[in-house]
Amino acid sequence: MATRILIADDHGVLRAGLAALLNDEAGFEVIGEAGTSEEAVRLAVESRPDLVLMDLSMPEMGGIEATRRIQERTPEVRVLILTLHEDIGMVREAIRAGAGGYILKRAVKDELISAIRTVLRGDMYVHPAMMRALLSEPQPEPRPTAPLAEPLTTREVDVLRLIVRGHTNSQIAEILNLSVRTVEYHRSNLTGKLNLHSRVELIRYAAENGIT
Repeated sequence: MATRILIADDHGVLRAGLAALLNDEAGFEVIGEAGTSEEAVRLAVESRPDLVLMDLSMPEMGGIEATRRIQERTPEVRVLILTLHEDIGMVREAIRAGAGGYILKRAVKDELISAIRTVLRGDMYVHPAMMRALLSEPQPEPRPTAPLAEPLTTREVDVLRLIVRGHTNSQIAEILNLSVRTVEYHRSNLTGKLNLHSRVELIRYAAENGIT
């Protein structure tokens, strides 16, 4: 069965080009196009694609808010940001909104296809240039707590690994054969121990500590 993709971009020519490129790829099918963020949310809810390819500079609410609303209403739909913006703040905001990946429009076809496949299997994709910038950002001053006074348990590491890969609490529960409440408990424990609360912070911690 083909992977169903919705393209959300306010430039019609670009949408047409992306649609032709993706429809030419075996196993992919573009099932709709949206020219505004409101339309992107509506079509995502109505058609339930496997993935939304989302531009950030969209009319109306913008791509980040559209991503947030899509994830709230249809958490099973993956969102991959495709944008011109090489801005670390945008990456952080997109990930917080629930995006499964962030790729730049200057990427070549093979990179885009790879990013789509990565996000579809539940892993996080961040364009290499942006990931390097994320990991090289100065660390904030430590908060007045004692991080890792208690080491992470094996189960907390499992949960962290799946959070970094972009899975929701319900997906983590299914993968680890746990209840959602138990996943929430482990997630609360590990973020408290690490004193880290955003997904970007957790991605950086995992990368620096070899948790993949």
